[in-house]
Amino acid sequence: MTTMTHALIGILLVIMIFCSIAVNLTKSLLQATVLFMAYSSVMCIVWVLIESPDLAITEAAVGAGVSGTLFLMTLRRIHAVDEELHRDGKEEQQ
Repeated sequence: MTTMTHALIGILLVIMIFCSIAVNLTKSLLQATVLFMAYSSVMCIVWVLIESPDLAITEAAVGAGVSGTLFLMTLRRIHAVDEELHRDGKEEQQ
């Protein structure tokens, strides 16, 4: 691996740390889900850069794809997304 690849991996790891901290600090379930999916997407890129394509495909499919979709479907099912959108709409009107 080149120095440029190492630098890019370092930047991506900082982004992953930011995403993981932000997921824990956010109050919105929808925002936490999107941040989790972003974390998984960045992790997928890191796996590609360290030349592990099998892990990258698995991370993309399971981490960002299936898990993210299931989280979003669960939020929709418990009406958490609807409540957040309704609450945000009321705040904008006032």
